[in-house]
Amino acid sequence: MVGIPGCRFTKIRLITEGLSGDQKFYLEAEDGQRFLARIGACTRYERKKAAYKLLQKVSKIGIPMPAPKGFGYCEDKSKIYTLLSWVDGENAQKVLPRLSREKQYRLGIEAGRILRRLHDNSRTECSEDWQNRYFSVIGPRLEAYRKEGVSFEGSAQILDYLEANQHLLVNRPQTLHHGDFHLGNMVIDKNARLSVIDWDTADFENIGDPWYEFNRISVENLTFAAGQIDGYFENNVPNMFWKLFAFYLAGSAITSIVWAKHFAPECMDEIIKLNTDIVRWHDGMKNTIPAWYTKSIRAKSER
Repeated sequence: MVGIPGCRFTKIRLITEGLSGDQKFYLEAEDGQRFLARIGACTRYERKKAAYKLLQKVSKIGIPMPAPKGFGYCEDKSKIYTLLSWVDGENAQKVLPRLSREKQYRLGIEAGRILRRLHDNSRTECSEDWQNRYFSVIGPRLEAYRKEGVSFEGSAQILDYLEANQHLLVNRPQTLHHGDFHLGNMVIDKNARLSVIDWDTADFENIGDPWYEFNRISVENLTFAAGQIDGYFENNVPNMFWKLFAFYLAGSAITSIVWAKHFAPECMDEIIKLNTDIVRWHDGMKNTIPAWYTKSIRAKSER
């Protein structure tokens, strides 16, 4: 590993998990402190600097997350580094299947409350309306899907829903975003405490409609997902949320098809299944509340 200025470590271990383009290392210092180092290309300096500034802002809110400890050029100037405190725990995707559904739901509640804390404490004045910002990015992706996307049963219903509900995005509030809020970016420690990691996705420059963050909700564990929504809204989910939830979830899913076609064809079947699941959950996009959430509400009422 290239050196970090002013730092000496007694233990260095390469981390191979994750999809980041960075090299990641577990580090231990002589005094026992533990760190995560992300080492990347100098060409990404400005983007990484912006991500580090986001970490500095969010760390003041009281979010359970890695604390920012340093950023800059490595000693030989060939790479850049981001130094973070180490967060104990195992990836939530691995932990949840071993837990009861009640514990999965409770951890979902905690995740929702963490996300709400981020949004409530980071309201941002943005010079451009969210609707314009969203469609400047998603609009070309939708057009690409219409030209070269893979059709599936229900694709027309998704496109019709997106077309008919664009007005919902007008004058939406804008806050800081994590950018990739799902189980793969959460860890759970031995005391069942949840922390959020990997604050490195610069989607919409990490600013936008707070409810847009639900576009990556962890549908592989619907018990956790229901808990996340209930925790975010403290069991008082507004109707407007469901309309936008269906919009953002469907919009992200259908535009992922062209991405998979060009960059990850091995993921195509999985992404098509997600799209058809969304259509099914929303009864052909006629019901904004997904069937899996309605089922979870019934289950809670029967306890």
